Amino acid sequence: MSTLKTRNNSTGRSRRRKSVRKNLSGTGERPRLSVFRGNKNMSCQIIDDDSGVTIASASSLEKQFVSVKVSKTEMAALLGKEIASRGTSKGVTTVVFDRGGYKYHGRVKALADAARENGLVF
Repeated sequence: MSTLKTRNNSTGRSRRRKSVRKNLSGTGERPRLSVFRGNKNMSCQIIDDDSGVTIASASSLEKQFVSVKVSKTEMAALLGKEIASRGTSKGVTTVVFDRGGYKYHGRVKALADAARENGLVF
């Protein structure tokens, strides 16, 4: 029997997430845009870490997105557009992007690009 610990994706992601979060934090002037990417769904939040408040959030499980039949990458782009519009309506224009330990590739990149195109600066 091997004494080596087996590693899986969730432990690697949590290690990378801690490494990312160690260096960034959301403030009142520049809140954090946090991304969660599941196997089927995706969600994002704009968070003010100083006061511990979620300013805006969007999820692919919301009623308006469930009825839309698109690919997961296209859904991420729709979420980026929605979180940008919800953030700008609350007065947020600049954010710090927290990729949550995921690679900046695919759905995470699609969400970030769509948020940038629709008014968020990061």
